[in-house]
Amino acid sequence: MNKESLGRLEKVSPRTYWEREDTEFTPWLAQEENIALLGDTIGIELEVQEQEAAVGPFRADILCRNTANGSLVLIENQLERTNHTHLGQLFTYAAGLDVVTIVWIARHFREEHRAALDWLNRITNEDFHFFGLEIELWRIDESRLAPKFNLVVKPNDWSKIVKEAASLQRGKLTPIQELQIAYWSAFGEYLQEHDSRFKPPKPQPSNAIAYGIGRSMFGLVAFINMRDGRVVVSLIMNDTDSKAYYHLLLQEKAEIETELGFEVEWSEKPEGKESHITIRHHTDTTNRDNWPALHAWTLEKMDAFDRVFRPRIKTLDASEWETDREIV
Repeated sequence: MNKESLGRLEKVSPRTYWEREDTEFTPWLAQEENIALLGDTIGIELEVQEQEAAVGPFRADILCRNTANGSLVLIENQLERTNHTHLGQLFTYAAGLDVVTIVWIARHFREEHRAALDWLNRITNEDFHFFGLEIELWRIDESRLAPKFNLVVKPNDWSKIVKEAASLQRGKLTPIQELQIAYWSAFGEYLQEHDSRFKPPKPQPSNAIAYGIGRSMFGLVAFINMRDGRVVVSLIMNDTDSKAYYHLLLQEKAEIETELGFEVEWSEKPEGKESHITIRHHTDTTNRDNWPALHAWTLEKMDAFDRVFRPRIKTLDASEWETDREIV
């Protein structure tokens, strides 16, 4: 059997494609498919809020939201080696915009700047995250150029989780809280074993974990109640336009449930901004022998919700429901 000869990978300078950071690289990165590539690399689903965000007389390159929790993410770009000027700018912008996640992208990270971000990840609490990435361009022979983000600095989440767990233990957890920590720890291992796109949750005494689903103010939530034996997966809308978004999705109820492969509960919350679309499962949640089946059920429903709702959520326009309501 004759085989084709293998090509050769060639690393290309980013400046061969992006001559300027402000007018070429930043607009390229802000495009949906490219910000998704960055988000996949750092494990955070990002939604671009603004380019050249004003901070007093300065301009931050890109301001995003973490769609899982709505927190702000600041991105600063350099198509050169890192320098002290950009390090200072990061802190100025972060303080002015009140962000909790900082992403610094450069052609090359100097060791002292890598060490600075590592140090910040060590001394700050689990609410703050500092990432450093090197942008690379590659081609095979004469193929098109392909971008690659090389993660060189990331938060030390594991050490933070260990510290947090130790602190919680010193705080004398209740039996229910101990079960919650054990359950989410086991669920995180299940996600890793099955190569899930969902990031393992931090093991903490909580009855719910939330993930992004393509747009800020929407959340995909997994919930467990150890007292009443209830496991839930829910799409939550929490925005001033939630009522409109809920009714626009409700108009597609039959198609949505057909695509999901199961029926869901539709729950509008007229007294507040939230509306929910939910599926529930009841069993003995305190019995650890049941947990593997619960993990499988939860991941299956989360995957289905993500597959069916994500493309719809991205195209929702609240004004369309207002028009329909006036006609009726």
